This record gives sequence, C-alpha cells and structure tokens, in this order.
Amino acid sequence: MNPRYIAIEGPIGVGKTSLARLLAEEFEARLLLEQAEDNPFLKRFYESRSEYAFQTQLFFLLSRYRQQAELRQQDLFQQVTIADYIMEKDRIFATLNLSDAELPLYDQVYDLLDRRGHRPDLVVYLQAGPKRLLERIRRRGHDYERNLEPAYLERLCEAYNRFFFSYSATPLLVVNTDQIDFIKNRGDFEALKREILGSQKGIQYFVPLGSG
Repeated sequence: MNPRYIAIEGPIGVGKTSLARLLAEEFEARLLLEQAEDNPFLKRFYESRSEYAFQTQLFFLLSRYRQQAELRQQDLFQQVTIADYIMEKDRIFATLNLSDAELPLYDQVYDLLDRRGHRPDLVVYLQAGPKRLLERIRRRGHDYERNLEPAYLERLCEAYNRFFFSYSATPLLVVNTDQIDFIKNRGDFEALKREILGSQKGIQYFVPLGSG
C-alpha cells in the first residue's frame, strides 16, 4: 500500500489528534482535524449529557460533513491527507448518547446528508483501556472533560470495539496503545509509523510492548 489518505480513530483521550499531527509533520501532509473546541455545546454536554447530547451531536455531524464536502473538492493525489476521524464515527456517539426519541430524528438528518466522497486508504484504530484513557484525559487537562466518568469511557470503548469488529469499508490497522507513548517516545512513534507504512489490505493488528 501507498496510503494517500490516512484516518486515525479511537475513543476520547487515545491520542488521535496527537498522532495525526505527528504524521502530518512527518509526511508534510494536509491535516484534517475535527473542531471539538469549536462546538459551543460540548462543555454543557459533559455537565449534563442527557440535556445537551442532541445539540452536541448535531453540531459535530454538520461540522464533519462540511469538512468532508470541502475535501471532495480537493485533489487527494496532490498531497497526503491525515485526518483524526472518519465520518462513520459520528453514529457511534449518537447511538451511545441520544435517547430513543432523539436517535430517529438524528438518523433522518444523517441520511439526508450526501456522505459520498473519498474513503481513506487506511484507517488506524487506536485502542486503550478505560483506565489508561482516563489517565491521559486528566493529563491533558481540558476543563470540560473533568466530569467524564470512567463508566462512560468503558461504554465508549465497548461501542468502538463493536463498530470496528465488523468494519470492512477500508483497510484497517488496529493498534493497542496501552503500553506505548508515541508522543514522548520517538522509538514508539517510529515503530507505529513503520506499521502504518507497511499496512496491507484487510485487517491487521499491532500490539507493541513499547515504553509504557
């Protein structure tokens, strides 16, 4: 494979955006990031998920859709593109957070959007256990994430695993990040980069021993 469009996925705190930034710098690539901090409902969602889930989810859906629509107008072969999400991730969160009354309405909006466009050449799914995720979330210190419960992270990890268990839309590299720190340890990053560049079709797994 010679991936020109790589998408990084995984639950909150796993390091999607950090890895996307590192790879974009390494490959001199176009960087496509979801704008979480631009979402005006996100802070209130963490304070009261049931009250603000629908507004938060709809903002993310439309924001990601606009980015993907702009990407369709660009020449992916001119420059490597690194993204820190795939469009399909939106429904993982919708299913987890929306009520039985809200989800059908969300699905109507989702189905109205033209989501056709470039599929990634490779999706890198970063895994980590809830305990490790909580450590990383607390370390990065975003105020709006202070109320994030371990139980919610556990349900989120389970939802991601269910989704990617049957994922077949693109080549997939599943990476267990519990024992590595590709941000602080250059050796961990280089090992992960080699796996990404050496990925083949289908599903592959990378479980490094790493630096911890």
